[in-house]
Amino acid sequence: MALWFGLALMTAAAVWAVLWPLARRRGELRSGSDVAVYREQLTELERDREAGLIGDNEAAAARVEVSRRLIAAADAQTASASSASSVIWQRRSVAIVALVLMPFGAAALYLALGSPSLPDQPLAPRLAASRESTSVETMVARVEEHLSRHPGDGRGWEIIAPVYLRLGRFDDAVKARRNALSLNGASAERETALGEALVFAANGLVTAEAKAAFERAVALDANVIQARYFLGLAAEQDGDRAQAATTWRALIESAPPDAPWIDLLRGALARVEVTAAAGRQASEEKIPASPELSPDQRNAMIEGMVERLSERLHRDGADPEGWLRLVRSYMVIGQPDKARAAAVDARRALEGDATKLRRLDELLKGLGLKG
Repeated sequence: MALWFGLALMTAAAVWAVLWPLARRRGELRSGSDVAVYREQLTELERDREAGLIGDNEAAAARVEVSRRLIAAADAQTASASSASSVIWQRRSVAIVALVLMPFGAAALYLALGSPSLPDQPLAPRLAASRESTSVETMVARVEEHLSRHPGDGRGWEIIAPVYLRLGRFDDAVKARRNALSLNGASAERETALGEALVFAANGLVTAEAKAAFERAVALDANVIQARYFLGLAAEQDGDRAQAATTWRALIESAPPDAPWIDLLRGALARVEVTAAAGRQASEEKIPASPELSPDQRNAMIEGMVERLSERLHRDGADPEGWLRLVRSYMVIGQPDKARAAAVDARRALEGDATKLRRLDELLKGLGLKG
């Protein structure tokens, strides 16, 4: 009911807007005033002639001129009256159209195209429907449709590539990154983004193609943090932990202290230093790496070193670096439970020294352990 009432008000307002200028009267047309003036002039001429104020010849000439003007004024009055009648009829025609055709035509058009029987919908469902229509999947579908029609739009490929990564569509992300690189030209950022997509598509493995992309990125800009990190990861996966440690240590040294990725690099560096720590421990304990020793004998020797280090630290546990070396050694020989227990013992031994305890926490955090 409220809908129809509102429609009626709007229709009445529209009709009034049309009729208002039509209802206004124009200024009165010039009536027979000119004709009356000229007739009065003829009468005055006759009186002046009879009174002898003007001669007969002058009176005749003036009468001819005034008569000519009188005839012209009479003709103009007739034409004006005819034009006014035509204007009035046009106004009446427009008024009839406005009063009859406009409301009925609008009603017929609404009944044909509108939905008068549709019930009112609360605001919340309509807002929810609006959010659904603009969901990520919908937007991705729109961009994909656009790219299917315009595959040469490099900007479009660059926009949708990170969305594919967030959605876990890694193969599509690789395709998008390749197209963006091909269409928009090479840059350190685009090469890094391609390599990253390739790593995700390979379940975290830095493939040869990804490594090549990172190397191209570093060649274009040596300060690309992501590319250098992944090159260190590639070195670690290739077994070259020393190169990985060198790469990541250089990144840490050149990074600002509040860099958001600094903890990630410290953890990676601590991970690759585990094997090196075990080697350093063997050197410190001066146990020969005799080629004649069998694998079992060598493992037993390493375990003996670790136990001796543990005994020393439990006697005098004021060395945070020693505790870290012990934790790493347990991880190297495949004893994570003992590594976690050693972290707990280390915290207990250093709880009286806040500085050393904080240093230990930093080192253990890099290994992903908590005391």
